[in-house]
Formats: sequence, C-alpha cells, structure tokens
Amino acid sequence: MNILPLTLLFILISINVSPSSAHFFPNITSIPSSLIPNATIWDAFNKLAGCQKGVKADGLAKLKKYFQYFGYLNNSYKTFSDDFDEYLEYAVRNYQLNFNLNATGELDAPTLKHIVLPRCGNADIVNGTSTMRSGRPSGGYSANSTIHTVSHYSFFPDRPRWRGRSQLTYAFRPENNLAENVRRVFSRAFERWSEVTPLTFVETASYGGADIRIGFFSGDHGDGEPFDGVLGTLAHAFSPPAGRFHLDGEENWVIDGDFLNTSPYSAVDLESVAVHEIGHLLGLGHSSVEDAIMYPTISSGTRKVELVNDDIMGIQELYGSNPNYNGSDSSNPTLTPRGEWDRSGVECSLWGRGLLLSRSFPRSWSRRKCGEGVVAWKKEMCSSDDDDDDQVEKSG
Repeated sequence: MNILPLTLLFILISINVSPSSAHFFPNITSIPSSLIPNATIWDAFNKLAGCQKGVKADGLAKLKKYFQYFGYLNNSYKTFSDDFDEYLEYAVRNYQLNFNLNATGELDAPTLKHIVLPRCGNADIVNGTSTMRSGRPSGGYSANSTIHTVSHYSFFPDRPRWRGRSQLTYAFRPENNLAENVRRVFSRAFERWSEVTPLTFVETASYGGADIRIGFFSGDHGDGEPFDGVLGTLAHAFSPPAGRFHLDGEENWVIDGDFLNTSPYSAVDLESVAVHEIGHLLGLGHSSVEDAIMYPTISSGTRKVELVNDDIMGIQELYGSNPNYNGSDSSNPTLTPRGEWDRSGVECSLWGRGLLLSRSFPRSWSRRKCGEGVVAWKKEMCSSDDDDDDQVEKSG
C-alpha cells in the first residue's frame, strides 16, 4: 500500500529543478586553477575570421544560433547550415552597427573579438527592432517600432515600469543560502540606481512576496533561457513587473572587485553584472554606449559599476530624478534634450538603413504574462518556478 506513494515521491524529487549553489570568491587570487577554463563556449567562433557571404565554414551554424538567440536572426529562420547566406550577412552587419564596429557584414577580427565577450542574456533586437539603435534617431527608425529610444538608451516593448511605486522589495532564493557579504554586493548595486531616482530598495525575507526575486541557477532552469557554463551568458532579468533576476551559478563570481590586468580569464565581478541586470528589472533595454552600464557585454576580469549619463537619463525618463541627486560625471558625453549626441569629440555610427531582418522575416513573438502584466517578448521568458497561471498571447 505504501509503495506507490513512495515511488511518486521519488519521481517528484528527481524532477525538481535544483538551483545552483554558485561559486563565490572574496578576491581574484582565491579562484582555484581548476576552475579557470582554457576555452569557453564561444571561443571557437574566432576560427571564423575572414568569413563572408558565399563561403562555407564549420561553425557558422552555431554562430547563426548565437545571432538568433540575441535577436539578430528571426525565430522563423531555420537554415542552420554552415553556409554564410545573406541573412547571416544582415545579422553580422546589424550587430556591427549596434556595437559601433565597421559595418561590413564580414566576420573580421574586431567583430569576432566582441562576439566572444561575456554578456547579458537579454536580446539586443526585440520584435525586429534594435533595443540599442546607435546613432541618429533618423537612422533606420521604424514607424511601427515598439522600442522607444531617446539618445542611445532604450526601453522594453510597451515601456513597462514600476507604476505608482517608490519602494521595491527584493529577496534571494532561499536554496542559494547566500552569505552576508554576497547580499551586500546586491545592496550596493541597488543603491546605485536609488542615488539617481526616487526609488528605494529593501531586502525582505519573503521570497514569494518580494517584488524582485534573485536566484543563481545552472543550465536549464525552467524559463526557456538556459545558462551555458563559464562565461558566455552571465545573467538575465525580466522587465517590470515580473522582477525575476537569474544569474549563472557556474561563473566564478568575485565579490570584492579587486580586478587587475592579471585577473584570471574567468573572473566575473558580481556587482558589475548586478547593476546591469537591475537596469533591466527597472525597464531599461540595452545601450550602444560602450561606457554605459546597459551596454550588453563586459570583459571578464573587469569592474564596471558607475552609472554614466546615458544610464541616468534613461532611468530618469522612466522614474524622474532623486531630489537629492546633484548631477552626473561631467566627463561623460553630453546628451541633448532631443536625444541626440553632442558630437564634439564623439564619433557615432548609424543604426543601418532600415531593419533588413524585419523585411525578410515578418516576426511573430510570444508574449507571456508573468504575474500582473506582459513582460517578456523572447521565447518563454517566464520562470516556471514562480508563475502559476501564465497565459500566452501572439503579437505580430
């Protein structure tokens, strides 16, 4: 009589998603050599240097999947061969434009050097429109765009934000059992956004009741966006009001930020990543400004935690300014009220001549309801561990 319940209990335990315990190190010297890889998941792309439309090379199929993951190839694209076709050329060119590279559509060394950098897991192109859109506002802007861009910062579709709220709570997934020094890193990261907005952030013990839920996971963790091990994608976060913030537990997270030129290849500054992802949690998309916190990539072994003008203007567009905020660093490039760069000493590239991908592939994106509203426009960007009543809608 007891065999069946015990069997069911075993099955339930075996399929339960186990959150990662994560790797934390007080400083770079404490990372053991056994955790420093010789290569990462994207390093093989470097051998594609010189490839251009018309050639065939081993590894191009995987590169196409990379570009599709980050929005540069439409989800309807299925030709994952090693042929360098016109769609891959468009993807490469748009990537180069977004990151202020020489827009040739060819895989030159500077482009590949950038592609293999660790980065945020959120897409750069959403619903066929770049969330970065570097250059002048007239550079390829689509009248049907659902991405609202002023200067170089951007917002998510429908411009979600935490409405009618000045204080947000956050909590850590209990299974991660984070030490106090790790929790303080996130507290500092939240404070950087509080300094320039009216928002305040308070840690709570109630994970289920918190506005923002933070957790470390490994591999496939139930939200349709699996992590890929050391480096590659470091973390991803969901736009308001979902509040999900997931980090890759396989990374070598450094919590004191003592980065030097001799830092281990795999060392990742936790606060740098946390500040970036909190920007997404508050409603910001990616920026083409390399110095901005919301720039999608960050080199391993580096620290980047200070908001610049682009970040500050973007977040204040959503929430207004902190009454006690005294202004940003004068060394940052000046942004005009009309959203164009003051070009004195600043070289900017254009965001293309129209979005070629949107012409080639009319795009249908899934929107999933997480909690109170639609917040995700890429695959199943809702966390199965937190959402009970997800509904799926289609949007052209």
